[in-house]
Amino acid sequence: MLGFGVDIGGSGIKGCVVDLDRGELQGERVRIETPQPAMPQAVYAVVSEVVSAFEWTGRVGVTFPGVLKHGVAHTAANVDKSWLGTDVAQGLDAVLPDGVQTLNDADAAGLAEMRYGAGRDKRGVVLMLTFGTGIGSALFTDGVLVPNTEFGHIQVDGEDGERRASASAREREDLSYPEWAKRVDRYLDVLEAGVWPDLIIVGGGVSKKSHKWVPLLSTRTPVVPAQLLNDAGIVGAALAAEERIGQ
Repeated sequence: MLGFGVDIGGSGIKGCVVDLDRGELQGERVRIETPQPAMPQAVYAVVSEVVSAFEWTGRVGVTFPGVLKHGVAHTAANVDKSWLGTDVAQGLDAVLPDGVQTLNDADAAGLAEMRYGAGRDKRGVVLMLTFGTGIGSALFTDGVLVPNTEFGHIQVDGEDGERRASASAREREDLSYPEWAKRVDRYLDVLEAGVWPDLIIVGGGVSKKSHKWVPLLSTRTPVVPAQLLNDAGIVGAALAAEERIGQ
């Protein structure tokens, strides 16, 4: 069975046909730079361009980097603030006439990992964290998604956790992996105290180099790298469209 997913990010918008039986991209994905400023109409046009590149017909899953409630954006941390209060689902319906399913980007990545990757067949409380420009989160209880968690914004020593522990913070402050791992450790300590997960899956681009920092963590909870890496958002979006999962 095939589906189609699009992952809207702060720097790029990427999409591809997805083999939903295997959880794999069907061919090469298309990536287009996110318009700057990343305002709704400009982003919708790029999403349409990505889908049209494959001549895809059928429902499309589209991720958004923020909280979505019934298709409406309630946060927009890494895109233009004009998204706030925007009905993203309605806007995308206008350019994707065969139907669209919207959901938070980290939730999409988590869905993919729970179905096909590091969380497959895992019960209990599983937490997916994506380290990138910010820190995205997806929470599952016995495989069921609790949508729109925003654990990147928990307070750690007086500031947003993602301000100190995101991948962009490591790059911005030129931290070594051991230095950055100490910050991630502190962030996870605070998070664990409130959530008590049974497993933490870490994703985002930095998961490609998990061997440089995951073994340095001293968390109570087992931490494993994501398996789908940067394809997780696309795969999860396509799965959400097929199974009508999302907000």
